[in-house]
Amino acid sequence: MPDASHHLPDDSATADGRSGGKGRRRKPRTTRRKPRSTRRKALVITAWTAAGVVVLGGAGLGYLWFKFNGNLHGVDINAALGTDRPDDVDNGSMDILVLGSDSRAGDNAKYGGGDGASARSDTAMILHVYEGRKKASIVSIPRDTLVTRPACTTNAGGTDPGGERRMFNESYSVGGPACAVKTVESMSGIRMDHYVEVDFSGFKKLINTLGGVDITTTKAISDPDSHLNLPAGEHTLNGEQALGLVRTRHAVGDGGDLGRIQLQQAFMKALIDQIKDVGVFSSPKKLYDLADTATKSTTVDSDLDSVNRLIGFANGLKSIDSQDMHMVTLPVEYDQLDPNRVVPLQQESQLVWDALKADKAIPAAATKDSAGDKGDAGSYVNGN
Repeated sequence: MPDASHHLPDDSATADGRSGGKGRRRKPRTTRRKPRSTRRKALVITAWTAAGVVVLGGAGLGYLWFKFNGNLHGVDINAALGTDRPDDVDNGSMDILVLGSDSRAGDNAKYGGGDGASARSDTAMILHVYEGRKKASIVSIPRDTLVTRPACTTNAGGTDPGGERRMFNESYSVGGPACAVKTVESMSGIRMDHYVEVDFSGFKKLINTLGGVDITTTKAISDPDSHLNLPAGEHTLNGEQALGLVRTRHAVGDGGDLGRIQLQQAFMKALIDQIKDVGVFSSPKKLYDLADTATKSTTVDSDLDSVNRLIGFANGLKSIDSQDMHMVTLPVEYDQLDPNRVVPLQQESQLVWDALKADKAIPAAATKDSAGDKGDAGSYVNGN
């Protein structure tokens, strides 16, 4: 990967389309600034798809903005968390927490028992966009990571005290998006500028609306639990198959979540490359369907919950290709007390957080001893 610490000049465009420079940005906040008072697998590309197709829709279907605005669902993270957050450092970078929610409500019910209250964030990624908006790093957080969870307001309006050795993905089920953001900020010391969430059915619909995803499997992948059976070879995956691929854990690697994350990252790169070639302008109906599906499929923070704001956000991401992204898993090791869980490698994890805070490339030393970046699960899938 090119050196992600390389920056463009100070007058490069910011994510909201205005020129750079410190201390002059207004809401919606798409770059970092001074502090102020204030379900199962989906991928970070879903967020980019949601934003990107709105950019296209805004160009050709401006009269439908009101409809798309009505589709969007926003959550006010700033109001929920108040001032008890890391400093909002003004260095031109942007950090986004992207969650895949496994809510079992509505269209997601067939993926498991229970109701929406049992939802967890089974995919979590921190997307760090470097100053200049030309490169990005993605840090995947394994759902089974044991963390010290801060006290959170619960979904029922009470207070959960948190504590040590709590599974990361329980933060969302305890206190929704605000608790998930608070937990990530507590772990990393980095303030999240934005929040994007997609659930099972939303991910499927986006893939189907795009017309499927072309991949090549280098090995057969068969997992009845995720309804997936792919022989080795070329495939065009529909939404159901794509969801099965990014959910599977038993069919790749050691059968755990770390191998699944590698598979997700490989699929993400294939999808990003394919989206660049989608001929949406040749089909007004497809353009409309993409914008409608994307805006219905995502939950975002209140700084992105309008089409105009989402356009500014997307303008800051549209030039980033798969080769411009450095993807890693949070440095972890298997827990000595419970081999089904992982715990962060403290020194190595701090190298990751320090690099992102400074808007620098994540050093190789951070991941060389991590269980998260070992194994060959990522080699099972290539883009066509």
